[in-house]
Amino acid sequence: MRKNVARLLSHAVLVIVAAIMIYPLLLVVSISFSEEGSVVKHGYRFIPEEFSLDGYAAVFNNPGILLNAYSITIAVTVLGTIVGLLLTAMIAYVMSRKEYRYRKATTLFVVFTMLFNGGLVPFYILVVKYLHLKDTLWVLIIPYLINPFYVMIMKGFLDRMPAEVIESAKIDGASEYRAFFTIVLPLSTPALATVGLFISFIYWNDWWLGLLFIDQDRLVPLQLLLYRIMSTIEFYAVHSQHLSGSVDVTKFPSLTTRMALAVLGAGPMLFIFPFFQRYFVKGLTVGSLKE
Repeated sequence: MRKNVARLLSHAVLVIVAAIMIYPLLLVVSISFSEEGSVVKHGYRFIPEEFSLDGYAAVFNNPGILLNAYSITIAVTVLGTIVGLLLTAMIAYVMSRKEYRYRKATTLFVVFTMLFNGGLVPFYILVVKYLHLKDTLWVLIIPYLINPFYVMIMKGFLDRMPAEVIESAKIDGASEYRAFFTIVLPLSTPALATVGLFISFIYWNDWWLGLLFIDQDRLVPLQLLLYRIMSTIEFYAVHSQHLSGSVDVTKFPSLTTRMALAVLGAGPMLFIFPFFQRYFVKGLTVGSLKE
């Protein structure tokens, strides 16, 4: 009886927490499909008072720019996730091998970079003056390839992998690279999916690197484009009384456009996440139990 009550209470708490998290998301979607005047007059509603696509129409006013930004972000996310995940797994694999002589020193170096960095100015000078990556696609990829926190997560998973598996592969004549690619990586699917999801979120949501290093419009990623649109909307909203011209900025759907931007920016990743959910949960919980 006690177990049933405890299970019922835990389920009720989880349902409440899930509702608290889902409700704002659904509210954003609802506002994005609402008419601007009804939102201003009646406030936010879970179901739109008046259905309208004005917010999305304002965002898709120039679809070529938006599609180009999407293509840049997708390319950066896919390429950066694949390369970053491979490098992260390789570093973590080396650090997890007990026969590696400099294992502790390498781990200390990785942890040290989590606590200290060179700062923004040296980083900018390095990228622009010495690496000459400004206004290139690689400037959106290379800075995020290695994250020390994800390396440590991957190392924690590989530490639990039996060394006998790798030793048996070497006895059969497998090289270090073949053992890594044919044995270690397939067995690390939960950790790879978890870390890969984290890395892809970083690339998809990043606008900071584009703001620093991208001046050409053809290389502007999605989040930077949405950031620019949002800044323009806020500027017109604040200074509308000082602007004159043929366009009545007071009728611009600023609220609904902002919500439409949020949906367009986060929507694709919300559809991708469920496919990795089972690996994501397993990757987070693996290694939490001790023998």
